[in-house]
Amino acid sequence: MFSKSKTYNEDLLTSISASVGIERLRDKTILITGATGTIGSYLIDMLLKYNEQGAGIRIIAANFDMEALHNRFDDVKTEFLSYAAHNILGDIKWDFDCDYIIHTAGFAFPDAFTKNPVGTIWGNISGTYQLLNYAREHKASRLLYISSGEVYGQGDLSLDAFEETYGGYVDPTSPRSCYPGSKRTTETLCASYSQQFGLETVIVRPCHTYGPCIGPADNRAHAQFFRNGLAKQDIVMKSAGTQMRSYCYVADCCSAILTVLLNGVSGEAYNSANPDVRVTIAELAQAIASAAGCKVVFETPTALDIANQTPIAKQVLSSKKLESLGWKGHFSLEKGVEHTLNIIRGE
Repeated sequence: MFSKSKTYNEDLLTSISASVGIERLRDKTILITGATGTIGSYLIDMLLKYNEQGAGIRIIAANFDMEALHNRFDDVKTEFLSYAAHNILGDIKWDFDCDYIIHTAGFAFPDAFTKNPVGTIWGNISGTYQLLNYAREHKASRLLYISSGEVYGQGDLSLDAFEETYGGYVDPTSPRSCYPGSKRTTETLCASYSQQFGLETVIVRPCHTYGPCIGPADNRAHAQFFRNGLAKQDIVMKSAGTQMRSYCYVADCCSAILTVLLNGVSGEAYNSANPDVRVTIAELAQAIASAAGCKVVFETPTALDIANQTPIAKQVLSSKKLESLGWKGHFSLEKGVEHTLNIIRGE
Protein backbone atom coordinates (compact mmCIF):
# COMPACT_ATOMS: atom_id res chain seq x y z
CA MET A 1 0.00 0.00 0.00
CA PHE A 2 2.78 2.43 0.90
CA SER A 3 5.62 0.67 -0.91
CA LYS A 4 6.23 3.64 -3.22
CA SER A 5 6.37 6.18 -0.39
CA LYS A 6 9.93 7.41 0.20
CA THR A 7 9.00 8.55 3.72
CA TYR A 8 7.52 5.17 4.64
CA ASN A 9 10.54 3.23 3.42
CA GLU A 10 12.87 5.51 5.36
CA ASP A 11 10.74 5.01 8.49
CA LEU A 12 10.93 1.22 8.08
CA LEU A 13 14.73 1.40 7.97
CA THR A 14 14.75 3.58 11.09
CA SER A 15 12.56 1.03 12.90
CA ILE A 16 14.82 -1.83 11.86
CA SER A 17 17.94 -0.10 13.17
CA ALA A 18 16.14 0.75 16.44
CA SER A 19 15.04 -2.86 17.11
CA VAL A 20 17.57 -4.23 19.58
CA GLY A 21 18.76 -7.70 18.56
CA ILE A 22 16.69 -7.90 15.36
CA GLU A 23 19.44 -9.97 13.73
CA ARG A 24 18.30 -12.89 15.90
CA LEU A 25 15.12 -13.10 13.83
CA ARG A 26 17.02 -14.18 10.72
CA ASP A 27 15.63 -17.38 9.20
CA LYS A 28 12.83 -17.53 11.80
CA THR A 29 9.09 -17.91 11.24
CA ILE A 30 6.85 -15.25 12.79
CA LEU A 31 3.05 -15.32 13.01
CA ILE A 32 1.43 -11.89 13.30
CA THR A 33 -2.30 -11.61 14.06
CA GLY A 34 -4.32 -8.48 13.35
CA ALA A 35 -2.25 -8.15 10.19
CA THR A 36 -4.14 -5.21 8.68
CA GLY A 37 -4.24 -3.11 11.86
CA THR A 38 -2.09 -0.07 12.61
CA ILE A 39 0.58 -2.09 14.44
CA GLY A 40 0.34 -5.48 12.73
CA SER A 41 0.57 -4.13 9.19
CA TYR A 42 3.58 -1.95 9.99
CA LEU A 43 5.37 -4.89 11.63
CA ILE A 44 4.87 -6.97 8.49
CA ASP A 45 6.17 -4.21 6.23
CA MET A 46 9.11 -3.76 8.56
CA LEU A 47 10.07 -7.45 8.42
CA LEU A 48 9.64 -7.54 4.64
CA LYS A 49 11.97 -4.55 4.40
CA TYR A 50 14.48 -6.33 6.65
CA ASN A 51 14.27 -9.34 4.34
CA GLU A 52 15.70 -7.14 1.59
CA GLN A 53 18.93 -7.40 3.59
CA GLY A 54 18.84 -11.21 3.30
CA ALA A 55 17.19 -11.91 6.66
CA GLY A 56 15.09 -14.79 5.31
CA ILE A 57 12.27 -14.28 7.82
CA ARG A 58 9.09 -16.22 7.03
CA ILE A 59 6.05 -14.12 7.93
CA ILE A 60 2.54 -15.49 8.38
CA ALA A 61 -0.03 -12.68 8.29
CA ALA A 62 -3.24 -13.70 10.07
CA ASN A 63 -6.42 -11.66 9.72
CA PHE A 64 -10.19 -11.90 9.98
CA ASP A 65 -10.88 -10.04 6.72
CA MET A 66 -8.98 -11.91 4.02
CA GLU A 67 -9.95 -9.43 1.31
CA ALA A 68 -8.42 -6.65 3.37
CA LEU A 69 -5.29 -8.77 3.77
CA HIS A 70 -4.93 -9.19 0.00
CA ASN A 71 -5.60 -5.50 -0.60
CA ARG A 72 -3.01 -4.50 1.96
CA PHE A 73 -0.11 -6.80 1.01
CA ASP A 74 -0.49 -8.32 -2.44
CA ASP A 75 1.63 -5.58 -4.03
CA VAL A 76 4.60 -6.41 -1.75
CA LYS A 77 4.04 -10.15 -1.27
CA THR A 78 7.09 -12.38 -1.67
CA GLU A 79 7.76 -16.06 -1.09
CA PHE A 80 8.48 -15.15 2.54
CA LEU A 81 4.94 -13.87 3.21
CA SER A 82 1.86 -16.10 3.51
CA TYR A 83 -1.71 -15.51 4.69
CA ALA A 84 -3.90 -17.25 7.28
CA ALA A 85 -7.54 -16.72 8.22
CA HIS A 86 -8.00 -15.83 11.89
CA ASN A 87 -11.11 -15.04 13.93
CA ILE A 88 -10.44 -14.19 17.59
CA LEU A 89 -14.01 -15.26 18.39
CA GLY A 90 -13.64 -18.64 16.66
CA ASP A 91 -11.38 -21.68 16.65
CA ILE A 92 -7.88 -21.79 15.18
CA LYS A 93 -7.84 -23.90 12.03
CA TRP A 94 -4.13 -23.83 11.10
CA ASP A 95 -1.51 -26.46 11.62
CA PHE A 96 1.95 -25.01 11.03
CA ASP A 97 4.95 -24.36 13.24
CA CYS A 98 6.34 -20.94 14.02
CA ASP A 99 9.13 -19.59 16.18
CA TYR A 100 7.38 -16.45 17.40
CA ILE A 101 3.81 -15.20 17.70
CA ILE A 102 2.98 -11.50 17.91
CA HIS A 103 -0.69 -11.16 18.84
CA THR A 104 -2.04 -7.74 17.89
CA ALA A 105 -5.61 -8.74 16.97
CA GLY A 106 -8.54 -7.43 18.97
CA PHE A 107 -11.29 -4.81 19.09
CA ALA A 108 -9.35 -1.66 19.97
CA PHE A 109 -11.64 1.25 19.13
CA PRO A 110 -14.44 2.96 21.11
CA ASP A 111 -17.26 2.04 18.73
CA ALA A 112 -16.64 -1.65 19.46
CA PHE A 113 -16.57 -1.02 23.21
CA THR A 114 -19.99 0.62 23.00
CA LYS A 115 -21.70 -1.71 20.53
CA ASN A 116 -19.99 -5.04 21.28
CA PRO A 117 -18.58 -5.11 24.82
CA VAL A 118 -19.15 -8.87 25.16
CA GLY A 119 -17.29 -9.58 21.91
CA THR A 120 -14.49 -7.25 23.04
CA ILE A 121 -14.06 -9.16 26.29
CA TRP A 122 -14.31 -12.63 24.80
CA GLY A 123 -12.17 -11.81 21.79
CA ASN A 124 -9.31 -10.71 24.03
CA ILE A 125 -9.53 -13.62 26.45
CA SER A 126 -10.56 -16.54 24.22
CA GLY A 127 -8.50 -15.44 21.23
CA THR A 128 -5.35 -15.22 23.33
CA TYR A 129 -6.11 -18.47 25.19
CA GLN A 130 -6.25 -20.33 21.88
CA LEU A 131 -2.99 -18.78 20.68
CA LEU A 132 -1.25 -19.66 23.94
CA ASN A 133 -2.35 -23.28 23.56
CA TYR A 134 -1.25 -23.24 19.93
CA ALA A 135 2.17 -21.82 20.85
CA ARG A 136 2.58 -24.48 23.53
CA GLU A 137 1.51 -27.37 21.31
CA HIS A 138 3.71 -26.23 18.41
CA LYS A 139 6.68 -25.44 20.66
CA ALA A 140 6.96 -21.78 19.72
CA SER A 141 9.87 -19.99 21.35
CA ARG A 142 7.82 -17.05 22.58
CA LEU A 143 4.46 -15.27 22.32
CA LEU A 144 4.21 -11.49 22.58
CA TYR A 145 0.82 -10.10 23.57
CA ILE A 146 -0.18 -6.55 22.65
CA SER A 147 -2.08 -5.21 25.65
CA SER A 148 -2.89 -1.54 26.24
CA GLY A 149 -2.00 1.45 28.38
CA GLU A 150 -5.68 1.44 29.36
CA VAL A 151 -4.90 -1.30 31.91
CA TYR A 152 -3.79 1.52 34.24
CA GLY A 153 -7.38 2.74 34.38
CA GLN A 154 -8.13 5.97 36.16
CA GLY A 155 -4.71 6.55 37.64
CA ASP A 156 -3.31 8.95 40.21
CA LEU A 157 -3.05 12.32 38.46
CA SER A 158 -0.18 13.37 40.72
CA LEU A 159 2.11 10.71 39.24
CA ASP A 160 4.50 11.84 36.52
CA ALA A 161 4.00 8.60 34.57
CA PHE A 162 2.63 5.11 35.16
CA GLU A 163 5.24 2.40 35.60
CA GLU A 164 4.51 -1.26 34.89
CA THR A 165 4.03 -2.07 38.58
CA TYR A 166 1.29 0.55 39.00
CA GLY A 167 -2.41 -0.33 38.94
CA GLY A 168 -5.14 2.32 38.73
CA TYR A 169 -8.89 1.97 39.11
CA VAL A 170 -11.03 0.18 36.52
CA ASP A 171 -14.77 0.03 37.30
CA PRO A 172 -15.70 -3.66 36.83
CA THR A 173 -19.44 -2.84 36.48
CA SER A 174 -18.99 -0.40 33.59
CA PRO A 175 -19.45 -1.92 30.11
CA ARG A 176 -16.76 0.56 28.92
CA SER A 177 -14.36 -1.48 31.08
CA CYS A 178 -14.78 -4.37 28.64
CA TYR A 179 -11.47 -3.30 27.06
CA PRO A 180 -9.13 -2.51 29.99
CA GLY A 181 -10.68 -5.21 32.16
CA SER A 182 -10.23 -7.98 29.60
CA LYS A 183 -6.73 -6.75 28.77
CA ARG A 184 -5.81 -7.08 32.45
CA THR A 185 -7.22 -10.60 32.60
CA THR A 186 -5.43 -11.62 29.42
CA GLU A 187 -2.12 -10.30 30.72
CA THR A 188 -2.57 -12.53 33.78
CA LEU A 189 -3.39 -15.43 31.47
CA CYS A 190 -0.11 -14.94 29.59
CA ALA A 191 1.91 -14.73 32.80
CA SER A 192 0.12 -17.83 34.11
CA TYR A 193 1.03 -19.84 31.02
CA SER A 194 4.65 -18.88 31.58
CA GLN A 195 4.53 -19.96 35.21
CA GLN A 196 2.45 -23.13 34.80
CA PHE A 197 3.59 -24.47 31.45
CA GLY A 198 6.98 -22.84 30.88
CA LEU A 199 5.79 -21.08 27.70
CA GLU A 200 7.71 -17.84 27.25
CA THR A 201 5.39 -14.85 27.00
CA VAL A 202 6.02 -11.11 27.06
CA ILE A 203 3.53 -8.26 27.12
CA VAL A 204 3.69 -4.82 25.52
CA ARG A 205 1.39 -2.06 26.72
CA PRO A 206 1.30 0.52 23.92
CA CYS A 207 0.26 4.07 24.63
CA HIS A 208 -1.88 5.84 22.01
CA THR A 209 -0.24 4.68 18.79
CA TYR A 210 -0.85 6.44 15.50
CA GLY A 211 0.46 6.23 11.95
CA PRO A 212 -0.53 5.76 8.31
CA CYS A 213 -2.02 2.27 8.67
CA ILE A 214 -5.37 3.47 10.04
CA GLY A 215 -8.22 1.03 9.45
CA PRO A 216 -11.59 2.25 8.11
CA ALA A 217 -13.43 1.11 11.26
CA ASP A 218 -11.06 2.93 13.62
CA ASN A 219 -13.00 5.78 15.28
CA ARG A 220 -10.44 6.75 17.89
CA ALA A 221 -9.92 10.49 18.20
CA HIS A 222 -6.54 10.61 16.44
CA ALA A 223 -7.87 8.55 13.50
CA GLN A 224 -10.73 11.00 13.02
CA PHE A 225 -8.35 13.96 13.30
CA PHE A 226 -6.10 12.59 10.55
CA ARG A 227 -9.05 11.87 8.26
CA ASN A 228 -10.30 15.43 8.71
CA GLY A 229 -6.85 16.87 8.11
CA LEU A 230 -6.27 14.85 4.94
CA ALA A 231 -9.66 15.97 3.60
CA LYS A 232 -8.81 19.62 4.44
CA GLN A 233 -11.81 19.69 6.75
CA ASP A 234 -12.01 21.22 10.20
CA ILE A 235 -10.87 18.89 12.97
CA VAL A 236 -13.90 18.54 15.19
CA MET A 237 -13.42 18.25 18.95
CA LYS A 238 -16.33 16.85 20.97
CA SER A 239 -14.74 17.77 24.32
CA ALA A 240 -12.23 20.25 25.71
CA GLY A 241 -9.52 17.66 25.03
CA THR A 242 -7.72 18.22 28.33
CA GLN A 243 -6.92 14.52 28.83
CA MET A 244 -3.14 14.03 28.97
CA ARG A 245 -1.72 11.18 26.89
CA SER A 246 1.48 9.51 25.79
CA TYR A 247 1.46 9.29 22.00
CA CYS A 248 3.78 7.15 19.92
CA TYR A 249 4.34 7.03 16.18
CA VAL A 250 3.90 3.48 14.89
CA ALA A 251 7.55 3.26 13.72
CA ASP A 252 8.72 3.74 17.32
CA CYS A 253 6.04 1.41 18.69
CA CYS A 254 7.06 -1.45 16.39
CA SER A 255 10.78 -1.17 17.11
CA ALA A 256 9.80 -1.32 20.80
CA ILE A 257 7.71 -4.45 20.19
CA LEU A 258 10.55 -6.32 18.49
CA THR A 259 12.97 -5.17 21.19
CA VAL A 260 10.70 -6.65 23.87
CA LEU A 261 10.09 -9.81 21.83
CA LEU A 262 13.82 -10.47 21.68
CA ASN A 263 15.04 -9.07 25.00
CA GLY A 264 12.15 -8.85 27.44
CA VAL A 265 11.88 -11.04 30.54
CA SER A 266 9.33 -13.83 30.14
CA GLY A 267 6.10 -13.23 32.06
CA GLU A 268 6.66 -9.48 32.33
CA ALA A 269 5.04 -6.39 30.79
CA TYR A 270 6.70 -3.39 29.15
CA ASN A 271 5.21 -0.01 28.32
CA SER A 272 5.67 1.28 24.79
CA ALA A 273 5.88 5.08 24.81
CA ASN A 274 8.13 7.86 23.62
CA PRO A 275 9.11 9.86 26.74
CA ASP A 276 9.30 13.07 24.69
CA VAL A 277 5.72 12.93 23.41
CA ARG A 278 3.25 13.75 26.19
CA VAL A 279 0.41 16.03 25.07
CA THR A 280 -3.30 16.61 25.58
CA ILE A 281 -5.83 15.46 23.00
CA ALA A 282 -6.43 19.11 22.11
CA GLU A 283 -2.69 19.63 21.55
CA LEU A 284 -2.60 16.58 19.28
CA ALA A 285 -5.54 17.95 17.30
CA GLN A 286 -3.78 21.29 16.90
CA ALA A 287 -0.53 19.61 15.78
CA ILE A 288 -2.40 17.67 13.08
CA ALA A 289 -4.36 20.77 12.02
CA SER A 290 -1.18 22.85 11.73
CA ALA A 291 0.54 20.20 9.61
CA ALA A 292 -2.52 19.61 7.42
CA GLY A 293 -3.45 23.26 6.92
CA CYS A 294 -6.86 23.23 8.59
CA LYS A 295 -8.30 24.36 11.91
CA VAL A 296 -9.75 22.89 15.11
CA VAL A 297 -13.39 23.56 16.01
CA PHE A 298 -15.52 22.45 18.93
CA GLU A 299 -18.99 20.89 18.77
CA THR A 300 -21.48 19.75 21.37
CA PRO A 301 -21.13 15.96 21.73
CA THR A 302 -24.03 13.62 20.99
CA ALA A 303 -25.12 10.90 23.41
CA LEU A 304 -23.09 8.38 21.38
CA ASP A 305 -20.03 10.65 21.50
CA ILE A 306 -20.32 10.82 25.28
CA ALA A 307 -20.74 7.04 25.53
CA ASN A 308 -17.57 6.55 23.46
CA GLN A 309 -15.49 8.87 25.61
CA THR A 310 -12.99 7.28 27.97
CA PRO A 311 -13.16 8.17 31.68
CA ILE A 312 -9.35 8.19 31.84
CA ALA A 313 -8.07 11.73 32.44
CA LYS A 314 -4.38 10.86 32.26
CA GLN A 315 -2.56 8.05 30.48
CA VAL A 316 1.13 8.89 30.53
CA LEU A 317 3.34 5.80 30.47
CA SER A 318 6.87 5.47 31.78
CA SER A 319 9.31 4.09 29.20
CA LYS A 320 12.18 3.46 31.64
CA LYS A 321 11.80 -0.32 31.65
CA LEU A 322 11.71 -0.44 27.85
CA GLU A 323 14.74 1.86 27.60
CA SER A 324 16.65 -0.43 29.96
CA LEU A 325 16.61 -2.97 27.09
CA GLY A 326 18.53 -0.50 24.94
CA TRP A 327 15.54 0.93 23.05
CA LYS A 328 15.31 4.57 22.04
CA GLY A 329 12.53 6.53 20.33
CA HIS A 330 13.25 8.51 17.15
CA PHE A 331 10.03 10.34 16.29
CA SER A 332 8.79 13.56 17.87
CA LEU A 333 5.08 14.41 17.68
CA GLU A 334 5.70 16.89 14.86
CA LYS A 335 7.78 14.40 12.88
CA GLY A 336 5.32 11.55 13.39
CA VAL A 337 2.33 13.67 12.36
CA GLU A 338 4.14 15.02 9.30
CA HIS A 339 5.24 11.53 8.24
CA THR A 340 1.72 10.11 8.70
CA LEU A 341 0.22 12.76 6.45
CA ASN A 342 3.00 12.49 3.85
CA ILE A 343 2.81 8.70 3.65
CA ILE A 344 -0.95 8.60 3.19
CA ARG A 345 -0.54 11.21 0.45
CA GLY A 346 2.04 8.94 -1.20
CA GLU A 347 5.05 11.13 -0.54
